[in-house]
Amino acid sequence: MDSERTLLLVFAAPRYFDTAAPFRELTAAFPRSLMLGCSSAGEILGEKILDGSVVVGVVQFEKTQLRQVTRAVGDAGDLAGECEQMARVLDAPDLAGILVLCGGVGLNGSDVPRGFRKVFAGRVPIAGGLAADGDRFARPWVLADAEPRAGVVSAVGIYGAAARIGHGSRGGWDIFGPERLVTRSIANVLYELDGKPALDLYRKYLGDRAAGLPASALLFPLSVRATRQDPPVVRTVLAVDERERSITFAGDIEQGSLALLMRANFERLIGGAGDAGAAAVVACDGPVCSIAISCVGRRLVLGQRTEEELEAVRELLPPGAQQLGFYSYGEITPRGNGGCDLHNQTMTLTTLGEA
Repeated sequence: MDSERTLLLVFAAPRYFDTAAPFRELTAAFPRSLMLGCSSAGEILGEKILDGSVVVGVVQFEKTQLRQVTRAVGDAGDLAGECEQMARVLDAPDLAGILVLCGGVGLNGSDVPRGFRKVFAGRVPIAGGLAADGDRFARPWVLADAEPRAGVVSAVGIYGAAARIGHGSRGGWDIFGPERLVTRSIANVLYELDGKPALDLYRKYLGDRAAGLPASALLFPLSVRATRQDPPVVRTVLAVDERERSITFAGDIEQGSLALLMRANFERLIGGAGDAGAAAVVACDGPVCSIAISCVGRRLVLGQRTEEELEAVRELLPPGAQQLGFYSYGEITPRGNGGCDLHNQTMTLTTLGEA
């Protein structure tokens, strides 16, 4: 199965940052294939969630061409600019879609789709996610030349008229409390809501769980929209600053936007996963690979019921479809117009096949 048209999808436990042996073995076994992978907050294989493992999917295309580009951006680099340059390298008339993974602490995940949008402007579907490090937020990594590295973005372009790429994304959270105005923010750092420190507001709503910040804030994501007429996006907490009383999110929180706190609704979370599966189905003549990327916050909320969202997805995929993926710090998925954006606390599905 090793070929220039073979893609290895690899999702692994964070601890493999310290040993690249499994990835080097894969490279030795598949020297001509491309490898795209990252660390996780739980590895997905079929309807099961694993911890401490390496999950590998081997996707061999018959007609579709592949091309990969990987960049190191560091924790304070120009992520949007690097992604724009990556997009220009991958761009071609027969480009059908892009898979992208990003990993690093201190990076603004919104910069990834922002950079790609500057080139494609909705012309090409782009899907992927942000690497995770369990609930530690310490050193998520992405594979670069079979080596786990922090501060890396890697993308694979999929080319040709035969390629079939489906996508779906759904949430399922309930909103609570009043809608608040973002009165002070810079990029993905939120300082004030309604003129009050954002961290103070979160502590009020978290109650006893405030001692577990930032991980406990994963149970209470933020719904953000530019105006009341715009569709919302969900943002999840990455870090808190006690001195500034601010909160850093996985994506942009624009000053002047409107924000609502959210909390879990178990049945809606599971139902949302099924809706994502239904939306991702595309007509293919052969096998289908489903890449499931869900948020670590969903896993923390659902607990022992987490596998139910994977079961809900599988029930709606074509018979024989193979599924793998990971729990992430953010999900990149196409919007209705074919572009892409960063979402949090969603279940996203990307299906790959050929006509």
